[in-house]
Amino acid sequence: MSLLERIHFFHQELTRNRYPNARTLMREFEISQATARRDIAYLRDRLLAPLAYDQQKNGFYYEQESFSLPFLNNSRIALLLGMLNRFAEETGLKQLPEIKQLEQRLSALLDGDYQRLNDILHCEWIEVEHPDPQVFDTTLEAIVRQRRLELTYSTLKQEQTKRIVEPLKLINYQGRWYLAAWCTMREEIRTFHLARINNAAVGSRSERSASKSDYNLDQTFGIFKGPIRYRAEILFTGEAAELVKNQHWHREQEVISSTDGIIMRLPVSDDRELMMKVLQYGAQAKVLGPLELTNRVKTEIFKLYDSYRS
Repeated sequence: MSLLERIHFFHQELTRNRYPNARTLMREFEISQATARRDIAYLRDRLLAPLAYDQQKNGFYYEQESFSLPFLNNSRIALLLGMLNRFAEETGLKQLPEIKQLEQRLSALLDGDYQRLNDILHCEWIEVEHPDPQVFDTTLEAIVRQRRLELTYSTLKQEQTKRIVEPLKLINYQGRWYLAAWCTMREEIRTFHLARINNAAVGSRSERSASKSDYNLDQTFGIFKGPIRYRAEILFTGEAAELVKNQHWHREQEVISSTDGIIMRLPVSDDRELMMKVLQYGAQAKVLGPLELTNRVKTEIFKLYDSYRS
């Protein structure tokens, strides 16, 4: 049990007027007398609890009944715990026993109405894909133990390929799980969608790790990573400009006001996701450059037009 849990237990005993002492902590958590005394000293000296000792009852009590621990009724901490709960649910990790244990322990530290936050907080991702729990566990184990991962991967064309990869980072992007790894078949870093991994097994020792890799997840826009190919420039007008000007797409983005709206510039490696973002805003988003991206968006628009015309 952690210090936080022991302090919380001792505080509850005090508020219930049970006059706890060092032996109370020793019995409950099977700790030494020295540790129990340090916990009580921490509560008194660091958390500034108004502790007093009653000789007759051989225990402590609060001289001020209104005292509460600083983390018990903190709305921001309560919000964080609520977000943790919703994040686990939306990303398909809700059923993991470790998540359930963590949620139970943390929620027990909140008093009163703050426990209702789970009921009144709503978080939602769209296009969420939950990975197979066994695949997720195996992937996580391989990363932590720095082992290779032997997997069967399905492409978007439903082709099955067997890969041996050296995991670098586990990524959650827009509610979906990905694995950044060195692919021994392609001999380069690739991003694998966990929902398309059919089975996985931990293999031999990996030679690469995230700390040794120069793989920079923040270098370019979107989930498809790689070296910067160009800097895209997009003009947003009307309502789209009002929406986008307050949005954060990338750490190196530039948002510039213009007479027509706003212009956003950002580094790009793979433009597939950026094209989807541009098309999302219809006629209120126009690619100004480079020409390569402009032509790709034009081609997609003509294909879209033909599909509706037919």
